Amino acid sequence: MVLTRKFEGLFDSKLSLLNLNQNHWFQGLNGSSLSFLAQTLSEKLNKSIFVIASDSEKAAYIYNDLEALSQSRKVLYFPESYRQPYQIEKTTNANIQERAEVLNLLSKESFKGIIVTYPQALSEKVTLKKQLHNNTLQIKKGEKLSVDFISDFLLSFNFEKVDFVFEPGQFSLRGGIIDIYSFANEYPYRIELFGNEVDAIKTFDPSTQLSTTHFDFVTVIPNINSSLFNEEKALLLNYFNPLETVLLYDDLEYAFDVFDKKANAALNAYKNLAGEIQQIAPEKLYAPSTELEEEIKKFCCIGYGLKHLAQSSNVYFNQKPQPSFNKNFELLISNLKENTTKGYKNYFLTDNKRQAERLITIFNDLLVKEHRTYETLIEYIPLNIHEGFIDDDLKIAVYTDHQIFERYHRFKLKELKQRSAEAFTIKEILTLNPGDYVTHIDHGIGRFAGLQKLNINGKEQESVKLLFKDNDALYVSIHSLHRISKFSSKEGQVPRIDKLGSTTWQTLKQKTKRNVKEIAYDLIKLYAERKSKPGHAFLRDNYLQHELEASFIYEDTPDQIKVTNDVKRDMEKPHPMDRLVCGDVGFGKTEVAIRAAFKAVCDSKQVAILVPTTILAYQHYNTFKERLKNLPCNVDYINRFRTSKQQKETLKKLGEGKLDIIIGTHKLVSKEVKFKDIGLLIIDEEQKFGVGVKDKIKLFKKNVDTLTLTATPIPRTLQFSLMGARDLSVISTPPPNRYPVQTELHVYNEELIRDAVSHELNRGGQVFFVHNKVQSINEIAGIIQRLVPDARIAIGHGQMDGDKLEDVMLGFMEGDYDVLVATTIIESGLDISNANTIIINEAQNFGLSDLHQMRGRVGRSNKHAFCYLLAPPQISLTGEARKRLKAIVDFSDLGSGFQIAMRDLDIRGAGNLLGGEQSGFINDMGFDTYMKILNEAIEELKEEDWYKEAIDDDGTSKDLSVFSRQFVKETVIETDLQLLIPDTYVNSLTERLLLYRELDNTTKEEDLRLFEENLRDRFGPLPVEVIELINVVRLRWKAMKLGFEKLTLKNKKILAYFLNKKQSEYFESPMFKAALVFAQKYPRLCTLKEQNNKLYLTVEDVASIKQASEVLIQIENLIEFPHVAPHEN
Repeated sequence: MVLTRKFEGLFDSKLSLLNLNQNHWFQGLNGSSLSFLAQTLSEKLNKSIFVIASDSEKAAYIYNDLEALSQSRKVLYFPESYRQPYQIEKTTNANIQERAEVLNLLSKESFKGIIVTYPQALSEKVTLKKQLHNNTLQIKKGEKLSVDFISDFLLSFNFEKVDFVFEPGQFSLRGGIIDIYSFANEYPYRIELFGNEVDAIKTFDPSTQLSTTHFDFVTVIPNINSSLFNEEKALLLNYFNPLETVLLYDDLEYAFDVFDKKANAALNAYKNLAGEIQQIAPEKLYAPSTELEEEIKKFCCIGYGLKHLAQSSNVYFNQKPQPSFNKNFELLISNLKENTTKGYKNYFLTDNKRQAERLITIFNDLLVKEHRTYETLIEYIPLNIHEGFIDDDLKIAVYTDHQIFERYHRFKLKELKQRSAEAFTIKEILTLNPGDYVTHIDHGIGRFAGLQKLNINGKEQESVKLLFKDNDALYVSIHSLHRISKFSSKEGQVPRIDKLGSTTWQTLKQKTKRNVKEIAYDLIKLYAERKSKPGHAFLRDNYLQHELEASFIYEDTPDQIKVTNDVKRDMEKPHPMDRLVCGDVGFGKTEVAIRAAFKAVCDSKQVAILVPTTILAYQHYNTFKERLKNLPCNVDYINRFRTSKQQKETLKKLGEGKLDIIIGTHKLVSKEVKFKDIGLLIIDEEQKFGVGVKDKIKLFKKNVDTLTLTATPIPRTLQFSLMGARDLSVISTPPPNRYPVQTELHVYNEELIRDAVSHELNRGGQVFFVHNKVQSINEIAGIIQRLVPDARIAIGHGQMDGDKLEDVMLGFMEGDYDVLVATTIIESGLDISNANTIIINEAQNFGLSDLHQMRGRVGRSNKHAFCYLLAPPQISLTGEARKRLKAIVDFSDLGSGFQIAMRDLDIRGAGNLLGGEQSGFINDMGFDTYMKILNEAIEELKEEDWYKEAIDDDGTSKDLSVFSRQFVKETVIETDLQLLIPDTYVNSLTERLLLYRELDNTTKEEDLRLFEENLRDRFGPLPVEVIELINVVRLRWKAMKLGFEKLTLKNKKILAYFLNKKQSEYFESPMFKAALVFAQKYPRLCTLKEQNNKLYLTVEDVASIKQASEVLIQIENLIEFPHVAPHEN
């Protein structure tokens, strides 16, 4: 790499004088130059480099730098296991797994590379090399291996046998397939046997259970923290040969301190142990500082911090840190020019291509007057390092983009492997268990009673049994599972069970459909009307816009980029924008609004931002002011904290056009607020405004671009249905720079509360304490005051006077209080980046979405955040509460866990978007079924003439001729063939049901092929019954295309029932004509009959699904499409 070679020149001269028989102290190193130095040392001396940084964060940054710089050397990061000595496993398996992975690599004789660690991780002793070798199992492709041997071996190593593997230390057996999750590998292994021989070894993704990479041999290592490795332990340095290794350290005195603290903590915990169990002595777990001191003496040591070992020779580096330019690009350019004049070479580093392009655009815009481009001043190198520096000896200046823009630079370690556990919990929640409420779209709400085998004409089939009122049973074929869904509505609600055959359910369905159609009609009409109105077309982005976007302190997520582009595209169009942006708290909606607002300001237009609460107005004002400082833009706000004089002054400026962006509550839409030239209205959380304000907003919206933000997610399925009614953007990916919130579940414990609050206050942060009972909230505040006397405590709850509550909240935002003891009122909208600990009392009483929303209040900056859930002992909780608390602890990350917590919010979201009265219907029929009915209603609307007219002017209407239309949306299939997944192939009942549901919901050929491949991968070659079962899905698609509502395949003949709508255009379509031609062509096999007003076709002599498919293909081949004449010019 060019850059590192430039450095080697400098380091060569310094390193050639290095005597490796003595210790050294490198002085004057700045920025990330240490990482360049470590990499050069490793290459030059051909030795291993062992770096001891002062803490985990610094270690992580050095590790990232070295990974970017070292092309040929292996770089490893060795974390602590976060174990509390002698406490039942509270550690994340992922850290133990990573430690095991590192030990496994180091135990190989040939290892030469760089390892980065820190005192906390180093103080935990590790198992000896020899012991590790004795307790590992190697499996090679082609060797003999018996299932019994491997099973016994793994059980003796404390591996747990499960149905499906998703955590380290588990294994499963399925016929000739063995899945093992070793502690020394990121992914689990799948070993496929052919007889007794290892036929293939692959890794697989635990969340999808699908295999990824092939290997010839693998190593299985048990939990290195388990009792198998208790004999003797040593420091990690023991794995290294002192003659082949150089030690780099930051601050040894601090390291000695950490070692002693850890060793003493373990000793005290050991003394306090009660019980019969013989525990390992503390000196075997943690090393005291004396042990580290002895070990270090064997190595050549180089200090790079402020202190060093005695008897070190000094080596000086003439370096300075990267200067700060406060995002002032004129200042930066003059600095680059000055460097060039002095003969220095300038570099700027970023691996983010978009960031590089933005910076280059800004440089070129500012240099255009001098008729030169950025290359004359600075060279761009695609490299990601933590900090820039200037080296006066080498005459180079290395600048990083995130320092130029003052963006937060996040380190990236291996993702915690919680994804897999998370996928399983999601699966678990979606799984149907006997006794669960389900909704059948034709029959209403019943209870799920499990999978049952039925005998039909001597053939075995599986069906789902549902129980309705008076214990009436309904057997649902596995080909109709898409007709049933798990009943989900607001948490804890028990639905009313329907009676089979009664009209209540049909009436409810019709009523819902009618309502949905009315709402959709209004939405679509309004949308079409606004599309035809003229508006202001904004200009394209200029360099100021680039500068603003590049200075965003976080990295844009793909969703954020897409939404920003959608909004800008809308603004540049000649008709008014009306876009709704949905995204969870903290997913970056405000940033999208800031960019849109600034785009309007760059085009000399004013922006109004409407928010529901005084607090939010103040909060947004601070955010906008901070983001837009140093840019030509004036921001102000009006709310009740401003005096009437201040408000008058602000409104006067607004009328004169001296104010660009105004933020305020509902007062903004009142008559006395006059704008000089408003171009954009941004509405935050529209659903929280009253009807009066909403009507005023509608008037406002007619010809002004409008952007609405909401944190209540709009369900996926709804987004598609509303395609023709609203421009909708969804931000569903969480920002990459956020740390997951460390979530722990505890029994109420005063010591824990004291420690948590003190820890947060010591690092200058603030704490939320949620207690949802107003009667006892003062007592709780008193307890906290007693535990932490120095803390400044405030109390907030919904029964307080509105003004007083806002004052408390504001005081907390401005840092006047350290601890806010409050009810759940904090869940909506309080954004305080300095509050990074939340304690939730009696957490078992909250729903998943509430817990998720409250936890979203912390972890909004780049500090590690904590969430403590206090609940009674597990044994006294209900099963539901246990599941909820487990889910929220497992999903400490933002992301897919969010989907579950969002079920409840999905329901609220649908209610908000379609009007509150819809929530009633959702609760009556369950969310999924409501969605299906909603989609049916919208599909029916699309067939109506007014819809085609309303949408057609936009050119979005599709060809709705009889040739392209599918008249039948659903074909019911009944058969007496043996179509099922045999027990011998998939043993687990719940897994079989999940596979049936997945298969039944498949709608595309590529998905079906993928389903087949996945089955083969997970369970081995497909049995005949399974192949036929998969072909039924293809048969159903063909039948739908041809217009058959029902297909019965019994007693070796097909009965194909045509669409049951006499007036339908279907009977004039080529599909119907093809079926008639087929019947005339084969009169001996086919007959056309009508019974009970139902027309159907009978085809004799059809004994399998394959033959049935051939019949339908023959009919398909008879379809004649009209000849279309070519267009004349």
